[in-house]
Amino acid sequence: MFMVVFGLFVIGKIIYFQFFYDKEKINEAIKSTRVYTSIEPLRGNIYSFDGKLLATSVAYFEAGIDPNCDAITQEVFDENLDSLALCLSQLFPEKSQMQFAEELMEARDNGSRYYRFSFNIKYSDFKLLQNFPLLRKGRTKGGFVYQKTYKREKPFGELGRRTIGTEPAVGRKGVGLEDAYDKELRGIEGYTVKEKIPGNMWMPVEDANYIEPKDGYDLYTTIDIGLQDVAESALEKQLIKHGAEYGTVVVMEVKTGKVRAIANLKLHPEGYYYEYTNYAVAHASDPGSTFKLASVIVALEDGYIKSDDLIETGNGTTYYYGKEMKDTKEGGYGTITVQRAFEVSSNVGISKIISKEYKHQPGKFIAGLQRLHLHEPLNVVIRGETTPVIHSPGKKGWSGLSLTQISVGYELQITPLQILAFYNAIANNGVLLRPIFAESLSYRGEIVKQFEPEIIDEQICSLETIEVVKKMMEGVVSDGTAKNIKSNDYKIAGKTGTAQMNYGSDTTRVKYHASFVGYFPAEDPEYSCIVSIYKPSRGGFYGNVVAGPVFKEIADKIYASNPKYHRFTSNFTISSSIPIAKKGNKKETEIVYSWLQIITNASKVAQTDWVLSSADELKIVYKPVNYSDKTKIPNVINMGLKDAIVILEQCGMKVNVHGRGRIKKQVPAPGNGFREGDLITLYLGE
Repeated sequence: MFMVVFGLFVIGKIIYFQFFYDKEKINEAIKSTRVYTSIEPLRGNIYSFDGKLLATSVAYFEAGIDPNCDAITQEVFDENLDSLALCLSQLFPEKSQMQFAEELMEARDNGSRYYRFSFNIKYSDFKLLQNFPLLRKGRTKGGFVYQKTYKREKPFGELGRRTIGTEPAVGRKGVGLEDAYDKELRGIEGYTVKEKIPGNMWMPVEDANYIEPKDGYDLYTTIDIGLQDVAESALEKQLIKHGAEYGTVVVMEVKTGKVRAIANLKLHPEGYYYEYTNYAVAHASDPGSTFKLASVIVALEDGYIKSDDLIETGNGTTYYYGKEMKDTKEGGYGTITVQRAFEVSSNVGISKIISKEYKHQPGKFIAGLQRLHLHEPLNVVIRGETTPVIHSPGKKGWSGLSLTQISVGYELQITPLQILAFYNAIANNGVLLRPIFAESLSYRGEIVKQFEPEIIDEQICSLETIEVVKKMMEGVVSDGTAKNIKSNDYKIAGKTGTAQMNYGSDTTRVKYHASFVGYFPAEDPEYSCIVSIYKPSRGGFYGNVVAGPVFKEIADKIYASNPKYHRFTSNFTISSSIPIAKKGNKKETEIVYSWLQIITNASKVAQTDWVLSSADELKIVYKPVNYSDKTKIPNVINMGLKDAIVILEQCGMKVNVHGRGRIKKQVPAPGNGFREGDLITLYLGE
């Protein structure tokens, strides 16, 4: 009787749910167990201008098994249990073989439809997992369930980290190029359905509606990673030498406005320097004497001075409204020309010019600065640019001292990048360009957008004025405040700057902002560069001493590494023994042989990045070297360190280095298997 009553109760419930129960509640119940889940697209890679990988999305997997999959009978489960548990314990050593076996049996006995192995499984481990017992049969026959996610990684580590930046996330703004081009890099999400299963876990439903995600575009930046390395190293060395708090350096192409290197370093409390803020873009402060160029240009354009006009600077001290203004030279410079006042960075000389001509018409001087666009932001793509501040007569912040203070670079707020763009315009014969950070966007190897130079103003001042101030800036380096960075091989033009960051304060220790900005080669400018170093604490604080050497080191590197700056003479003869290059990058090897006028077979090995060189009479023969096998350790013996590190880190290995020269030995040896993150030690020798 009990069984009959119970059976009738069950039948009644079924009829009730089928015909009388609220359908909306049933649908809600179904929705609570199945949800649409977005599928993350593959975020586009970020490359240097010549194709070196700066940021990429590395695949990680969440994986598990449906132990009650229809195809897994008890017999099949029992046959594979021990071997599967053994393999899992070797791949995930945090659990023993016995633990895996017990948990798998418990999941099957409980009717669970999903037992998770691990989160964040690397791709190399996932490939091994796919070949484990039972799992190798796939989803329907082996119950193998997995989902792929991506994490952003930077192969060059901290190099240019702030400029490359981070993508926006929930509750967090992005920075740098990852943020500026987020829409293009991000791609379009896909969708799938997940089902809630016992244990409060979600498992993908394979036969549900599925929308394929569209991967993001790849971004090719203007950054030259070799030059970026030089810039950061030179800046860090000088920051350490002078005990400075932070600093920035930017290198830009004169004709295009392409930023080839941008480094920003700050002193960490633990004593090392690291990328913290993009000071070049966001940090506005008094520029100091680098602003004197603008003052001179305005006076020249208004017809008030000529470069050979004489100025009386006296003993190097003058007063405006009772406020002292001094030159750095004890005893002053006496009577000097306008050009010489600029070369020696005479505060007295430049301020007297502006005071004399604009004292009764200060608005005209400010209007002249505005014609140079120094009051406007550059509107670069990178977030966080600070708008310049130049006070105007009658407005808040203006006083009787403002005219002369502004003339020598005080009572201003302007960023290093804005100053660089102004100097770059002079090098570019008056064409003011917006600094750009991107070369192109591509999708699966095809360029979808090419970024062109962006002109802000086609002529900020007359060519006659430009020719005058170019000679002045050359004089700064040849016979002025920056004689210490003069080169015997090429000409540099520029201006030093030294500003008190707490100018006018008598209660705190004086802190300085040292800078140098200019371009080279002066006769046909190709690169402009600014170096700003803040709060040096030892070894001097003047711009020529603190910032100038960074500029010189970068310029020397560019000059030394570019063959077009070096004439090939007929005195060079090819010996009977052709120089053989190390195994390495084909493109860079070909540049050297081309400059040496040695014939190669480069056209016959066009589809390779790495080559081994050998001599055939008076010709170099390249043999392709293939590093596509990511399961075995590459052979980098006899290579240069730079190329070897690129190859090994692209494979996911960590590199330890001993010695100098070319690579003589590597441990582990070539051809051995490895896992991503394994350490390899390289021994170098001559």
